[in-house]
Amino acid sequence: MFDNPFHQQELRPHHFLITGGAGFVGANLVAYLVKYGAGKVRILDNLSTGFIHNIQPFLETDRVEFIEGDIRDLPTCQAACQDIHFVLHQAALGSVPRSIDNPIATNEANITGFLNMLVAAKDNQVKRFVYAASSSTYGDSQRLPKVEEEIGKPLSPYALTKYVNELYADVFHRTYGLDCIGLRYFNIYGPKQSPAGAYAAVIPLFIKAILEGEAPYINGDGEQTRDFTFVENAVQANIKAALAPQKAANQIYNVACGERISINQLFQYLKNFAGTSLEAIHRTPRKGDVRNSLADITKAQKLLNYQPNIKIEQGLEMTFQWFKKTYEQIDQTN
Repeated sequence: MFDNPFHQQELRPHHFLITGGAGFVGANLVAYLVKYGAGKVRILDNLSTGFIHNIQPFLETDRVEFIEGDIRDLPTCQAACQDIHFVLHQAALGSVPRSIDNPIATNEANITGFLNMLVAAKDNQVKRFVYAASSSTYGDSQRLPKVEEEIGKPLSPYALTKYVNELYADVFHRTYGLDCIGLRYFNIYGPKQSPAGAYAAVIPLFIKAILEGEAPYINGDGEQTRDFTFVENAVQANIKAALAPQKAANQIYNVACGERISINQLFQYLKNFAGTSLEAIHRTPRKGDVRNSLADITKAQKLLNYQPNIKIEQGLEMTFQWFKKTYEQIDQTN
């Protein structure tokens, strides 16, 4: 991954903080910044959903610093933002079903934690605050493709918290002059995404099931569609948002491919890569899920020069091969 850089200016003068940096998207951001020579890369993560092994190879360099801490604690956020130019805020408690099961924990991490980070960024005069927003903010809007200016009502506590993030970021810009950019992720997937736990995402769950020869579950009829987005595209959007000219700041952008496939099609791709005839088990649809999702990425293309280079079939194959290699390495050590 990252065969070509997503930036043109030198990164060495810049200091970056990645919250949730031991998690899936965060660890891929760390890898990019280390590869291309950022002056300082500070990682803040409480390791509740992230894993130290995701960032272990990078901790050996003196340009990378790890803080094990929680964004729900303001003093921790203040310390993490000291001497930082750009915050790439990935830390959150994800998953629509998790938010339905535990709305209070979701609110504490995603709203209180987000507010703490905004305050800390403001107090430490951070140049720009780039944060992971979510396509779930579109809620019950039936419009396809989704355009940034038109949203519906949230369908889950998680979606509500991510919408509140956008409102808070706008207020902090208008009130305090903090530069903020929100990136509405559409179903990010790729290497380092964990299949573990009750709230794991569909792609790592499918791959895990296939590699273990077990039938995966599909919620509903499987004809619901998503704009699945390879993680390298999300990394590109973060880097370009952090370094974008001022005219691009204080905006919300869709981060996706502008293409959609059904869950059934997704599973068929993965079956083809594995050469298996395994069949999925269909079960009751999940509460809070939207039926169809597709992004209009015109705004990000124009203002951020965002170009999703890796489309769904290529990204899925890269992800499958990464998981397969990882499983093979585990087998060899056992």
